[in-house]
Amino acid sequence: MVLRSIVSTGAQAAPPLDSLEACFHEAQQQLNTLLTKANEIDSLFPRTIDNKGEVVFTNQYEWTSGFFPGSLWYAYEGTRDESLRKEAIKWTEKLQGLKDFKEHHDLGFMVYCSYGNAYRLTKDEKYKDILVQAAHSLSTRFCEKTGVIKSWNAFGSWRGKEKYTFPVIIDNMMNLELLFFASKVTGDTRYRDMAIRHAENTLKNQIRKDYSCFHVVCYDPKNGQVLTQETAQGYADNSTWARGQAWAIYGFTMTYRETKYPRFLEAARKMADYYIDHPNLPADKITFWDFNAYQRGYTPSKRSNANHVRTNYRDASAAAVVASALFELATFTGQHEKKYRTAAIQILESLSNPAYFASHGTNGGFLLKHSVGSIPHGVEIDVPLVYADYYYLEALNRYIQSPTP
Repeated sequence: MVLRSIVSTGAQAAPPLDSLEACFHEAQQQLNTLLTKANEIDSLFPRTIDNKGEVVFTNQYEWTSGFFPGSLWYAYEGTRDESLRKEAIKWTEKLQGLKDFKEHHDLGFMVYCSYGNAYRLTKDEKYKDILVQAAHSLSTRFCEKTGVIKSWNAFGSWRGKEKYTFPVIIDNMMNLELLFFASKVTGDTRYRDMAIRHAENTLKNQIRKDYSCFHVVCYDPKNGQVLTQETAQGYADNSTWARGQAWAIYGFTMTYRETKYPRFLEAARKMADYYIDHPNLPADKITFWDFNAYQRGYTPSKRSNANHVRTNYRDASAAAVVASALFELATFTGQHEKKYRTAAIQILESLSNPAYFASHGTNGGFLLKHSVGSIPHGVEIDVPLVYADYYYLEALNRYIQSPTP
């Protein structure tokens, strides 16, 4: 892919315009392949591929539904190709019914990644109204006793038979941007207050002393007490699931942007340092699916499929999320700007290499190879994932737009 030849490790300036156009051209070619398949199905949203290489689609209520229209918006932003804009509008507006959805916490992914980008790039007021209604729907999952937004409706522990009714996953940090948006455009501070309380309690109960994080924290909704700290998608309860760490880096960076509270910037920085400086991070900066997989002192629960998988797979989706987050974090960190920007460029450079970026017409039409959904559940192992593509395109746009030192 083009980016390796135009970005040297440690380079700080954005590449020349013609090279950027080449990057987006290759991405658009893949998206057009995926669009052809998606338009044949029409009512479902692409997510990954199966073991035969066929695209797997989901309905709008799956947490990944907003990433495909979001990818189209980011590709349009990078190319200004009007055909992409038309497709982005069409696929975004298929999700209108989600504005009233209250069954899980992922409205931030589903609606903000689609309608949020639509409003940002078009300023169409009808998109803003849908976003505000979606924020209201998300806010119904906030609990005053716990001070956090409920993620799933229940969580069955990998440890045994325990079931919890108020689980919160680290991914939930990503949904706060929808609440901050609604507060800004309506003047209603309740949304902002909920987002801040959720971030504060996540920092208190989900982030470890070394600035790694637990994937799942379960609360007692009657009194707000923390009942357990576990994992659902990581290797072990005490390990660091790579994409969970990525969600936290991104989420706390975004929360600092919206609040300017130093404690959130400190969390984002130290969690980013954990990722960048970790001794188990490969030289190409594309993390393994869990930082501690197969390491001494980390043991999967008996029911976890991780016990049966011996290959230590990479997760391009986690890397793409981190790259995007680091481009923004760099703008807030003064003397540390070069460290984070350089790491972001190195990740983006690796993802743009043929080792991870699919050749035209392959990979089901998805951009990136080698992502991991959930090894403990035995699903989506070493496959493309639609959200990896979304955050890769976001990172590429942020790279272009970010100020150079």
